[in-house]
Amino acid sequence: MKSQYFIAILFATSLYWMYLLYEPFLMVMTIAALLAISTASINNYFEQLFSSRFVAAFLSSLLLAILFFAPLGYFLATLTIKLNHLEPNSLKNIELYINGLITNPPEFLLFLKPYLVDSLKGIDINSLTANALHVAAKVGTFSAGFVKNAFLVIVFYFFAMYNGSTIVEFLKRVVQMSVEDSTLLARELSAVMSVVFYSIIATAMLEGALFGIAVSFMGYNGLLFGIMYGFASLLPVVGGILMWLPFMIYELSAGHNANAVFIALYSIIVISVIADTFIKPLIIKEINKRLLKESDAKLNELVIFFSIIAGLATFGFWGMILGPAITAFFLAILKLFEARTKECETKSR
Repeated sequence: MKSQYFIAILFATSLYWMYLLYEPFLMVMTIAALLAISTASINNYFEQLFSSRFVAAFLSSLLLAILFFAPLGYFLATLTIKLNHLEPNSLKNIELYINGLITNPPEFLLFLKPYLVDSLKGIDINSLTANALHVAAKVGTFSAGFVKNAFLVIVFYFFAMYNGSTIVEFLKRVVQMSVEDSTLLARELSAVMSVVFYSIIATAMLEGALFGIAVSFMGYNGLLFGIMYGFASLLPVVGGILMWLPFMIYELSAGHNANAVFIALYSIIVISVIADTFIKPLIIKEINKRLLKESDAKLNELVIFFSIIAGLATFGFWGMILGPAITAFFLAILKLFEARTKECETKSR
């Protein structure tokens, strides 16, 4: 047997056992690697500022934890506490209130009465209670799992940042690809992922803050609902509606018609139109100008839309990162293939 065949067999065997060993951590390692690629410019800035790779990696990890994981952790913890303290009587009161609202709706909702009366026949308060308790248990389990995964992501993210340059150089030597091709692929993937990541963060923070401030004046927990709106805004088109529509319906049911109209108009005009259409592009442009000076990568908004939707449908929560990453990697490969095709055509002439 030739030595290269024996080495290939050893490599395949070791790769298989490495997969079995690290399979439970593959998802968090992938997420950490993609986040490291997306935020490499921030880590480079910290490294130049403090002249220390360890300090840069630590500050980058701390910033990621504060901006990304801490708000979601707060939301899940609060939601878990609320659901665990949910009393069955409160569900009964909600059912009675809905019965009264549909039986004697406001004048502007009278046209819905024939369609909604029959829907009450299928409501079973016992099943609602059981489902609520089941949801509470599921949220509690997910919260515990999320805390564990978030911690692991931060740990792997730190090591990816601290040893990033070494890993990249090693991969360039191992992969059977020219230095130019590997550099182009890494640059394109990093640039596109950075644009997508910063867009997600900017959108969530901007729209979540606007919604949280508005509902805080209405007596609600502005921090909690601002975080909820921020993550809901990651769902294109329908994300914001999932937040402000229940608020509007609840305020109408409570007789606070002015608040209902305000939250609907505020969400549509201020958040959806002004913030999302006009302010967000300016923020993204400024981010690109300061942090992505060497990048001219652009990803069509429609492509981002479908990649996030597909990612969420396929991978769940982490799909908002994996979807754009897979799409960006594919487009980078296409760009690399196009460049090499043009180069071959030029040489053949």
